[in-house]
Amino acid sequence: MKPYFISTAIDYTNALPHIGHTYEKILADVLARYHRLRGREVFFLTGVDQHGQKVQQAAEKQNISPLAFTNTISEAFVTLWKKLGISYDAWASTTNPVHKSVVQQVLSNLLKNGWLYKASYKGYYSVRQEQFLTDKERGEDGEFGAEWGEVVFLEEENWYFRLSDCRAWLVSFLEKHPNFITPSFRHRELKNAATKVNTDLCISRPKSRLSWGIEFPFDSEFVVYVWFDALINYISFAGYLSTNKENSFSTLWPCNAHVIGKDILIPAHGIYWPCMLHAMGFSDEEMPHLLVHGFWTLHGEKISKTTGNVFDVTEAINRFGVSALRYYLMRDAVMGRDADFCEERLISRYHSELSNGLGNLLNRTLGMICRYRPEGLLSIILSEECSTLLRDHMTLVEDYCKQMEASNIQAAIESMIEIITRTNIFIDATAPWQIAKHADQASRLSSILISLLQSTRIAATLLMPIAPDAAHEIFQQLALDPISLENHVSIPSFPEKYNAKTAIPVFPRFVEEKIIDPTESR
Repeated sequence: MKPYFISTAIDYTNALPHIGHTYEKILADVLARYHRLRGREVFFLTGVDQHGQKVQQAAEKQNISPLAFTNTISEAFVTLWKKLGISYDAWASTTNPVHKSVVQQVLSNLLKNGWLYKASYKGYYSVRQEQFLTDKERGEDGEFGAEWGEVVFLEEENWYFRLSDCRAWLVSFLEKHPNFITPSFRHRELKNAATKVNTDLCISRPKSRLSWGIEFPFDSEFVVYVWFDALINYISFAGYLSTNKENSFSTLWPCNAHVIGKDILIPAHGIYWPCMLHAMGFSDEEMPHLLVHGFWTLHGEKISKTTGNVFDVTEAINRFGVSALRYYLMRDAVMGRDADFCEERLISRYHSELSNGLGNLLNRTLGMICRYRPEGLLSIILSEECSTLLRDHMTLVEDYCKQMEASNIQAAIESMIEIITRTNIFIDATAPWQIAKHADQASRLSSILISLLQSTRIAATLLMPIAPDAAHEIFQQLALDPISLENHVSIPSFPEKYNAKTAIPVFPRFVEEKIIDPTESR
């Protein structure tokens, strides 16, 4: 099986990271960690988009060079992803000489094959979006909306990519490949947009007004349009056109999941990118897969510095911890749909599902083993009630895997929660503390305790992609390895003799923004 290649949008370095960046990187990290858990080789690519007019303007305001400015912002992204445990395998930065070389080679090849031409154009230009606008971007009042920012009239010569020549191919491709994009409801939206492609794409900016970019290899008066530059990162950092004999591009490509926000589906990733690949000579079967997520709002309103409705990711980490934040963002958002960040809901889910759920299961299990089997727990053949519990758990593990394979992380988490819930119900139904009073039921008690350990072990394994730090703590306390999800799932083996460690709360409760240890229920 080819490596699982997952990428994120590379983040534009004109401003510091926000919740949208955070959610996207955690989402991709969860999928990358899941596939590693299944024994699959993974190539996880993320990074930063460092060129363009907005970066140049931001640098000018601070009276520093664009490179110095973008390096400072880039470091903020690197620091945050490290804090959040984002386990990427390769880092894309568009100032990297390797990337610059690939972009220039791509341009030269496209020119050679007749896909580029130079022409004059005049029209209205959005400084914020760094693109020319047409009448279709005007509102009902005939004006360009606030979303375009400053709009100026320009007349200049530029290089163009024959995007309109790709329309027929793109429409046909989308008709034949409905699985090009997830979620499926985005497919019709993209098809409609593809039918309206009737102009070519301006892919250059004159150095007279923008010097911060990759220079055209055959025309030194121009730099590459930031979007054309940025999209190529998905192949440049995967080894495309590399002369290295150990180049792995042929084994990595196509990308299994370009994880992007819905705002950059059309036109960038859904129109420009497949057409660029088509012009480069990639076949239909070599097109990547787009995994499109929704937006996060705060208190039901768009997150915006202008309105003051802002979300500080670092502050959230300091208040709630990495595990709680990662878990909530994956638990509360349905793939492809918008979600609203709510502190009360974060705390509620954390308490009910992690602290009172998995954490309480761990505490109860280890506590009872230390109390009832201080000399050690010997492996025995499980009773039918315990075997049934674990068989049912493995069915839920299979459901979890199916949902993860489909990138439905929220649904996968529900399968994990069901395992925890069923196990806690099993404890109350069997009442081990009562069985412990009867010497003739020693075998049944051991069977129950082993099944509780195995249940906790299974649930913690499923938590690993979502909250790896917390899962690691659980396994440290269990003194057991995660179950194997490679090839097929099965009830894990148990040691001949097991000695329990003392339970230490993994998910302490939040009380008035302070953290306290949970009270053991038994």
